[in-house]
Amino acid sequence: MKKIFKLYLLGFFLLSDFIVFAQGPNDETDTGGGEIPLEDTSDPQPASVDSKLIYLLIIGVLFAVYTMQKRSRKA
Repeated sequence: MKKIFKLYLLGFFLLSDFIVFAQGPNDETDTGGGEIPLEDTSDPQPASVDSKLIYLLIIGVLFAVYTMQKRSRKA
């Protein structure tokens, strides 16, 4: 039960990063009724999340499983 809880907690922290730092479309571009900003506050277009990150995640999980199995064999 403790292993499942630890895996759930680890998954939560890894996946909550995407939600916490996500930027919505046009969040800061609305000036609120005709106000003219004093400086140019337009941000460049956000970079898209590359699909290669999924491969990196899979490799990381496989490496973690390999390391845990190797450590359990030593003990």
